[in-house]
Amino acid sequence: MLPAGHRLRASSDFAATFRGPRGARAGSTLIVVHANQADARAGQPPRVGFVVSKAVGGAVVRNRTKRRLRALMAARVGSLPLGVDLVVRANPFAAQANSSSLGLELDGLLARVTARLGGVRA
Repeated sequence: MLPAGHRLRASSDFAATFRGPRGARAGSTLIVVHANQADARAGQPPRVGFVVSKAVGGAVVRNRTKRRLRALMAARVGSLPLGVDLVVRANPFAAQANSSSLGLELDGLLARVTARLGGVRA
């Protein structure tokens, strides 16, 4: 479970992460990672939000997919740069993927996104 300080909750924060001027995005067939680094959040812990649409599946499948992504991110949130907001969006194929393949995809996409932001991993 992600600690409360690392959760992205407000709709405006999600929108800023998707459309931010200093944002970056990297994607695959399983997931897409959107990132934004705002000056107002400099030095604060990274925050992560999740988007799992109905295209992924029914409520049970969506919630299972979100729980798996949340657990994977909880293990990786300590390696993210300070002040970064991330949104992890699941594509429909994420529901059939196992956790190890989701983890590999997530590691690669996080590396690409943080490199594009110019952030050094903490």
